[in-house]
Amino acid sequence: MKVAIAGGTGFVGQQLVRQLTQDGASVVVLTRNQQKGKRQFPASAFPTVEVIAYEPRQSGPWQESISGCTGVVNLAGAPIADHRWTAEYKQEILESRTQTTEKLVEAIAAAPDKPQVLVNASAVGYYGTSETAVFDETSAPGDDYLAQVCQAWEAAAKEVTAAGTRLVIARFGIVLGPDGGALGKMLTPFQLFAGGPIGSGKQWVSWVHRQDVVRFLSEALSNPDLSGVYNATAPNPVRMQTLCHVLGEVMSRPSWLPVPEFALELLLGEGAMVVLDGQQVLPKQTLAAGFDYRFETLKPALEDVLARQ
Repeated sequence: MKVAIAGGTGFVGQQLVRQLTQDGASVVVLTRNQQKGKRQFPASAFPTVEVIAYEPRQSGPWQESISGCTGVVNLAGAPIADHRWTAEYKQEILESRTQTTEKLVEAIAAAPDKPQVLVNASAVGYYGTSETAVFDETSAPGDDYLAQVCQAWEAAAKEVTAAGTRLVIARFGIVLGPDGGALGKMLTPFQLFAGGPIGSGKQWVSWVHRQDVVRFLSEALSNPDLSGVYNATAPNPVRMQTLCHVLGEVMSRPSWLPVPEFALELLLGEGAMVVLDGQQVLPKQTLAAGFDYRFETLKPALEDVLARQ
């Protein structure tokens, strides 16, 4: 198997590269920072990894690397919760996803030896936010900004089916890993005995262990029976107050000091909704497809993540 990964140096992508190479695949990492990619995947340790520089929103020679690949994974996109949401940055969030996807689809359509599958990331933000509703893959989209981004992102990916390429869309929840993501930002306050729930604490967190995300992406590449939309979330979402309580318990730290909403709003503006609002998302289709989660509940997942830190 040969796989091209856009966003292969990121929080999920780098682990997917490692897993695929361990499984015997060769990987083409598409990255805007070729030096960073080569540092992460030195040829001496990763002889089956090729790091190619690309401009994700522009056609170019990089697109030729798509031909001959068994599959393509698209994880590219500007960070959601790392910047204040100015009008300019909101446009960046949208275009970094839709335009990159369009160029990957363009490359697949033009490839003499076409990939069999495109595995495209999306997010549970597709469903909008609610403290009471329960969502699965058949639920209607929301109407807020992130829901609109996800809809446009997925629409761009769906164009690949015209080329006869199988499409799997993985709607990510909050991915838990020891070296980044939302959890990485939460660990420092707990380590300083200043941890606690963010906002009201009542918002739902649809989480997933990074190892399970990587395993699902790998399965989507190799299993021709997987097609369509799947929620990449664990089967047991929790409220924020529960997440923080369990995190404090696993770290042997208190979890009583809440982070007020206004503090996040001052820092991130409208982008604070990513952590202040939430949605209860169930992986109905993922479970129906027979995917076997290694981490179905939160405490074992956090114990494993922190043991790896």
